[in-house]
Amino acid sequence: MIDPPNMTALEALDKTIQENPNKAQARYAPARATIQGGFKCQVKGPSGEHIETDMPLDMGGSAAGPNPGWFFRASFAACCSTVIAMQAARLGIKVTKIEVTVGGSGDQRGLLGLDDNVSAAHTEIRTDVQISAENATPEQLKEVVNWGLEHSPVGRTVRDAPMNVVNIVVV
Repeated sequence: MIDPPNMTALEALDKTIQENPNKAQARYAPARATIQGGFKCQVKGPSGEHIETDMPLDMGGSAAGPNPGWFFRASFAACCSTVIAMQAARLGIKVTKIEVTVGGSGDQRGLLGLDDNVSAAHTEIRTDVQISAENATPEQLKEVVNWGLEHSPVGRTVRDAPMNVVNIVVV
């Protein structure tokens, strides 16, 4: 079995937000990316978080780290996994496995600017979920997974495509 989550914290947060819905409004920590040389990029957060990305050799990078698209898919997979686990815990389901794999497809002509009629976006995102539990039916597990996918902030952001406000400062 997977170690159980800290339900006390989750229950306290649920109660706080139910009593005062305004407390649900969140401002997410920014990520600041800086090119370090070539296409290697260092991304930092306000609390010491950091990752490094790079492009593969065939795209002019040095392959010193995963490319940004991989981190996008990793974030999608991790967020969905976490929300599925949260809902299972709320329902008292003793999960023994949750594994979410997110892959995708796209056309690199968009990224490279070789054809303005081709988008740089993923053209398809594939999400595969494996789940098992000690005390739930397959139908219950499918419901938990579907609920988790519907409530995953990263997954919903992709599906709902919010406006991206861009501020350019030339220094």
